[in-house]
Amino acid sequence: MAEFADIPIRIAQPDAGSQQFGNAVPILHEIRHALERLAEQGEPTRIDLAAMPFGPGDEERLMTLLGQGEVEAKVDALGPTRVWETRFAGVWVLDYANVDGERIALQIEVDEIPRLLRTQRADIIDSLAALDAALASATATDPAAESRH
Repeated sequence: MAEFADIPIRIAQPDAGSQQFGNAVPILHEIRHALERLAEQGEPTRIDLAAMPFGPGDEERLMTLLGQGEVEAKVDALGPTRVWETRFAGVWVLDYANVDGERIALQIEVDEIPRLLRTQRADIIDSLAALDAALASATATDPAAESRH
């Protein structure tokens, strides 16, 4: 009877230049299903790429397959964040960095516009109050302004 130690074991390593690590295409399928939900039900989706088991070359391959669209934004809040729409409308990449420029998160957001770029309701309320104060100040220094509105 054969012993366990007699069974030949061969460990295959992918070539260093190979891009076949297998995670880019499954993520594209996930993005495709999310895009379908957005189109049919208006349901947005966020995919945390940091939670995905990327092998060497997977992230680069995914980004190449997604491509670059026409819209790009930079947000400076607690560090630089780059946001861009891929060549697929409604599929956004959000690349968050800390103040030292080190990546802290990488996400795909499937939505009409990423939440990060939407003004928060509390900020709108604060802006309304600030605009009212600016108008009051402008009116106080320009009496003719009161009669114009």
